[in-house]
Amino acid sequence: MRKNEVDLLVIGGGSGGVRAARVAAGHGARVILAEEHRLGGTCVIRGCVPKKLMVLASRFSREFEDAAGFGWRLGPASFEWERLKVAVDREVDRLEGIYAGMLDRAGVEVIRDRAVFDDPHTVRLVGSGRTICAEHVLIATGAVPSQTRDVPGWRWISDSNQVFEWKTQPRRVVVQGAGYIALEFASLLRLLGSEVTVVMRAGQVLRGFDDEVRSHLQAALIESGIRVVAQAQLTRVDRCMSSDALSVHLSDGQRLDADAVLGATGRLPNTANLGVDKAGVRLDSRGAVVVTDLCCTSSPGIYAVGDVANVIALTPVAIREGHALADRLFGRDASARRPLLTPTAVFTTPEVGVTGLSEEAAVSEFPSEVDVYVSRFRPMKARFSMRTSQTLMKLVVHRPTDRVLGAHMVGPEAAELIQLMSVAVQGGITKAEMDPTLAVHPTAAEELIMMREPARRYAAG
Repeated sequence: MRKNEVDLLVIGGGSGGVRAARVAAGHGARVILAEEHRLGGTCVIRGCVPKKLMVLASRFSREFEDAAGFGWRLGPASFEWERLKVAVDREVDRLEGIYAGMLDRAGVEVIRDRAVFDDPHTVRLVGSGRTICAEHVLIATGAVPSQTRDVPGWRWISDSNQVFEWKTQPRRVVVQGAGYIALEFASLLRLLGSEVTVVMRAGQVLRGFDDEVRSHLQAALIESGIRVVAQAQLTRVDRCMSSDALSVHLSDGQRLDADAVLGATGRLPNTANLGVDKAGVRLDSRGAVVVTDLCCTSSPGIYAVGDVANVIALTPVAIREGHALADRLFGRDASARRPLLTPTAVFTTPEVGVTGLSEEAAVSEFPSEVDVYVSRFRPMKARFSMRTSQTLMKLVVHRPTDRVLGAHMVGPEAAELIQLMSVAVQGGITKAEMDPTLAVHPTAAEELIMMREPARRYAAG
């Protein structure tokens, strides 16, 4: 048996893998990280960061509209997709450089090559043919967009990675899907001036979120000008060779004209051609690596963090678990566990922020013991504009203990507010502890402590 060359080999350069590599090296471990593409993974390179920058760019259109109501005289405004793309690409390059610098300073050897398993503790680099033996191997290869190759004309459908490579802004866009990726792109493209149609199989957006949040957001997106076609799916996409326009056929018989089609029906764990079968690593039906609460796989000494595993696919979760794993393996902390709550945000316009249980989940767990507090109001900034959309704030409370089980918001800065609410909810705050808190006025956040009477009460009988 060959002697282990390294203590930890990380396959994949996403946020969780990078954090694990850095922390492990900081504990004195010998670490190699193999990444065939770019460091930073989905979040930095083709997800959260570039998309959020595009979201911010799109919101200036509303800023200009609001400014006029507050007395500003503005000249004609125009948007240039090409300039935004250059700025976003430059920022992504900068962030990748930061990741590379952090790994270098930590003493991690970074190899730009594809790594596959030959056996549970031997990994082969496809490009060079080099093999590496490691005591511990961490799989952190992330996820890839799900393909729509069952649709005739699928080659004309862009996935959520390819949007960032669009050279020009399409005038008419059909978006397939109603999850957070699809809706974020639909929303930003609409505010940048594209005509957007969302096609979804379900009757409502954001499956798995609180139902009241879902209906509120869907109404707001429709008000923004997005057309929503529910309970339908793409059946064929044709391209007009003379004009490059696309003809999109739907299962309900409709035909839509488009300049681009975005397929955003989710992402799948990136385990294809990784050789996990040779390593004895078990996958679930989606191809995700099955892990325990401690990120262990079915093969001793092999671990997985991030979107490649059967866990919540969020960057902060991957970072937390990568850090905790390195501490357990090479540091002194053997007790690190996953956080109790997983707050999340959807960067549509308006934003969605969520932490804790939805109303439906709370009622399912405590059928006759839930109070629901709801507030709807028009944001102050929109008072002088023609927009009538409202902010939604919602608290889900366990009546016997008065503990806040969940907090939900749809409106400006929802992500920022829900991060702070998550601290309180995870700390076990009660409604009675929130009520006497002094309000900061005038703010939207004060509504969270001004809701006194339940909008709905679930009680026995």
